[in-house]
Amino acid sequence: MPSFTVYKGSKDSKIVKSQTSKPDLKDDQVLIKVTASGLCGTDQHYKGADMALGHEGAGLVEDIGPNVKDLKKGDRVGWGYEHNSCGRCEQCLTGRETYCPEREMYGMANLDQGSFASHAVWREAFVFKLPDELSDAEAAPLMCGGATVFNALYTYNIKPTDRVGVMGVGGLGHLAIQFAAKMGCDVVVFSGSDSKKEEAMKLGAKEFVAMKGKSELEVSRPVDALLVTTSANPDWKMIMPVLAPNAIIFPMTVSFDNFEIPHLAMIQQGITVQGSVVAARAVHRKMLAFAALHGIKPIIMEFPLTQDGIEDAMKTLEEGKMRYRGVLRPQ
Repeated sequence: MPSFTVYKGSKDSKIVKSQTSKPDLKDDQVLIKVTASGLCGTDQHYKGADMALGHEGAGLVEDIGPNVKDLKKGDRVGWGYEHNSCGRCEQCLTGRETYCPEREMYGMANLDQGSFASHAVWREAFVFKLPDELSDAEAAPLMCGGATVFNALYTYNIKPTDRVGVMGVGGLGHLAIQFAAKMGCDVVVFSGSDSKKEEAMKLGAKEFVAMKGKSELEVSRPVDALLVTTSANPDWKMIMPVLAPNAIIFPMTVSFDNFEIPHLAMIQQGITVQGSVVAARAVHRKMLAFAALHGIKPIIMEFPLTQDGIEDAMKTLEEGKMRYRGVLRPQ
């Protein structure tokens, strides 16, 4: 019976060190020793909940259940937002298990364990073998941040000839720039100020637009696909004029508010607003292979995987000082 440390949220939003125990491994379950965990903005939303935190995990397989087929002890693996699905519904049978009615997602199921922990127990079917080209610390942020932006680009058929706009140069945005650029797209970045321009251009952007203080925007070429990765939605009245006809918008901001967009402009230009979550497993595997092939890696800041380390990392993220993805490492 595995027992291990987890770090939980609490009603007063303080990080709490706790212990959890799982039954002996069964079926295709694997016990993973955590070696790195990414910090995602979603984790902050759950800091006030009595649940284990973290969903960008990387680690080593320490033990395996009786029906594990491919993984072995010592393998480097990662896991992300989804932990399980029914395997029999139309969504599961067509490779869209992230929309399974019985899906088990972070914050909704398995609340006793996460990646802010010493260990975790997950199904082999929902963990991913890590490529040698990526270290554990580099791979962890790809488990959610990387998979989320890659999923939008890959699953919704963004083409190499498309102009891709990325709004926000943060945890998701700096990965979106790299993925889109390596896919051959013409990338334009929208950010508050010029402070991240040089870095955005090095990551693969061809154009950079500083938005602060402007009432209208100018771009050299209209945008075919726009990934909004900022913590708040933009002024859509200012954005709509730079979108090409039939452009697609991916609003990736985690918000519990209503989504509002100029109705007439959307109709007249044939704009699509596409909801999108983290990648399904087949796409997630392609994301890891693509990142390994093209040298796509997150820019990270490391923190100790302790109560104080988690608090420090969350404060850094909340204050907008994270460059660009926090990674927690056990001491």
